Amino acid sequence: MKTKAVRLYGKGDLRLDEFELPEIRDDEILAEIISDSVCMSSYKAQSQGTDHKRVPKDVATNPIIIGHEFCGRLLKVGSKWAGQFKEGDRFAIQPALNYEGGPVGLLSAPGYSYTTIGGAATHIVIPAEVMEQGCLLPYDAEAFFMGSLAEPVSCIVGTYHAHYHIPAGTYIHNMGIVEGGKQAILAGVGPMGLGAIDYAIHCDRKPSLLVVTDIDQARLDRAASIYTVAEAKKNGVELVYLNTSQGDAVARLMELSGGKGYDDVMVMAPVAPVVKQGDAILAQDGCLNFFAGPSDASFSVEMNFYNVHYAAHHVVGTSGGNTDDLKESLAMMARGELNPSAMVTHVGGLDAVVETTKNLPKIPGGKKLMYVQKSCDLFALADLEEMGKTNPFYKELGKIVKAHNGLWSAEAEAYFLANTKNI
Repeated sequence: MKTKAVRLYGKGDLRLDEFELPEIRDDEILAEIISDSVCMSSYKAQSQGTDHKRVPKDVATNPIIIGHEFCGRLLKVGSKWAGQFKEGDRFAIQPALNYEGGPVGLLSAPGYSYTTIGGAATHIVIPAEVMEQGCLLPYDAEAFFMGSLAEPVSCIVGTYHAHYHIPAGTYIHNMGIVEGGKQAILAGVGPMGLGAIDYAIHCDRKPSLLVVTDIDQARLDRAASIYTVAEAKKNGVELVYLNTSQGDAVARLMELSGGKGYDDVMVMAPVAPVVKQGDAILAQDGCLNFFAGPSDASFSVEMNFYNVHYAAHHVVGTSGGNTDDLKESLAMMARGELNPSAMVTHVGGLDAVVETTKNLPKIPGGKKLMYVQKSCDLFALADLEEMGKTNPFYKELGKIVKAHNGLWSAEAEAYFLANTKNI
């Protein structure tokens, strides 16, 4: 079967190719991809080429397919897996295989390391190790795009599970945020911050107080319109959105906590003053999670080690979620408990992937969602109203998005898939 795919040949060398996939073996699966969201990790892979730890050294002659946040349907199942999977099943992928036998060993991952599997492709061959490592996951929610977003959502789930607390006088590490405790999400209304709010108010281990900060009032207002104070209260969480652009932010945060500080603090931006804020507002046995990954290898921030010793403050950092985190994300989305739509700010087709990936740091907003069976320039949801003045397709799509509070939705996906041309 022929596939069209965006492949990496070296530093800055991405190409949209058409080529023949090999026939599947008995231990492989043929699949079609419907949606893939572009991750900053793909930008890093294309900019670093073979210097990237997950990219094989021979990509110039054996190019790999990029994209690791994808969702689709199984088309043909090899006999080895016929009892476990069937044609027509929807699926998502956990790209972190942790498999020694892959193209680059333990770090091998779809979207970085393989010539026949990656999200930026119309069709793929899923290799045996993906099934053997339990990384081909059933997906039952209505819209494909949520399956693509399950991987970034799993990073959020993982960061909640990575928090820990140590009861006084013990060496026990109780994992997870403090149930019924006080939590702060600093610089928390970007795409991943929005997902962290969603999880906090809908998971089975909720804080009693959740304070979300930012310095941009428009972004705070937008977040409050998506994850409302009323919705949080219905789930037993007191939700406060706080603009920290003026005044003494630490004093205001401490006042909201009743002067005791926060059991759990997440820092969602690699900004030194924000990290310092997080350190300053920790309660006794408080856990600071540095979620944001800095690009500067020398990024350092002063921390109060007096409180590390006497107030049992501790720090954790997370990068990605594991397979259990991804399964939890998929299950919660299937039950309607999580809706990652707020992460999506742009949509496009397979022919927009190359330029989008190369220029990702320059494109504002959140997730760039690609429907890889389709041909469509990248567009921002915020631009649909203006674009609709001259194009009836965008006008109707804009109406659908507006009806869903400015968010992408299953209805928007269905309209897009039905009314755009195939690649």
